[in-house]
Amino acid sequence: MIIFPAIDLLGGNCVRLYRGDYGTADKVANDPVATAINFKKAGARHIHIVDLDGAKNGVASALNRNAASRIIKETGLFAELGGGLRNLEDLDRAYACGVSRMILGSAATDLKFLESALEKYNDRIAVGIDARDGYVATAGWINKTDIYYLDFAKKVVDMGVKTIIFTDISRDGTLEGPNTEMLAKLKDAADCNIIASGGIKNIDHIKTLSDMKLYGAICGKSVYAGTLDLAEAIQICQD
Repeated sequence: MIIFPAIDLLGGNCVRLYRGDYGTADKVANDPVATAINFKKAGARHIHIVDLDGAKNGVASALNRNAASRIIKETGLFAELGGGLRNLEDLDRAYACGVSRMILGSAATDLKFLESALEKYNDRIAVGIDARDGYVATAGWINKTDIYYLDFAKKVVDMGVKTIIFTDISRDGTLEGPNTEMLAKLKDAADCNIIASGGIKNIDHIKTLSDMKLYGAICGKSVYAGTLDLAEAIQICQD
């Protein structure tokens, strides 16, 4: 299983949210680039970056994209980026910055756009399924749709999506543990790579997700809060 340490960018700053609430934004590091370098020193080969401004406003932030570009240039890490990617031009700009995988969240509900994105970028496109009470949420997790997460997952996999990043919003930033029940149902329903996000606190959670044979796990608050040793998590998943 691949460990993806997370950097969430808001106004160019590295922050964490609690259950997707922008009002809880807490700055967790002074320099996103230095943070990413420390992740690499701990053994990380991949990184998960989110443009929170773009996710909320629907317009990719040039400031956050530049921060992502600097992270990639300084570390050489495989970077996946989500937030505010709403058209092919956004995807082109992200790709030009060195992003290896572009994550479509709200925009993926526009199936015509998703089809165009897949046609151009194929497996460089991932779909982020962010669920609130089992239903897909959009616009930076603010709006809950009537689309059930499993139905949506099946649909996008049938279209050719190879990677899904699943977040139970109620667990995000809480350190209460990932929603293994929803993840297990997703794994049974969708034949694709699944990356778990939200709620991971400690090495036991990492072992549980690894035992589920998931493709990856995103670790954010647990790393910043010190409840998870990133180097240990990476080592366990490599063994």
